[in-house]
Amino acid sequence: MAENKRLDDPGRTAGLLAEIARQSRLIMRLLGDRRVPIWPKLIIPATFVYIVSPIDLLADPILGLGQIDDIAVLLIGLKLFVELCPTDVVREHLDGLASVIDGSYRVVKEEQNEQVPAQGELPAPEGELSAPRTEPRTEKLPAADGE
Repeated sequence: MAENKRLDDPGRTAGLLAEIARQSRLIMRLLGDRRVPIWPKLIIPATFVYIVSPIDLLADPILGLGQIDDIAVLLIGLKLFVELCPTDVVREHLDGLASVIDGSYRVVKEEQNEQVPAQGELPAPEGELSAPRTEPRTEKLPAADGE
């Protein structure tokens, strides 16, 4: 019964899906980055060649067991690729993925029309949190033509 409760938790499922999407974006960014050497990039196609090849550690006709080695090799290949990429490049891309939304929270009082705290102030403990307030980013992107 407790196992079903964990599977039905939408927050946990959303967190897992968000992490899968984040890792996928990280891998795509690293594959396109010229600072990553070619030999770690070759791990990804080699992983997919193993998955589609007829040679497996466990036979594919065995329902369920045959796919376990394919999933394991896929996960190990993706993890190995990220681990073999230069650490500073991975950190830079992770920071870029994490800073997509900059925002702050404000307190919403339904019973009273009180002032909302300014950005950076802590909300009152008895209030409820609302959705984040986002502000436009103002950082300047580097010019493509070298300006």
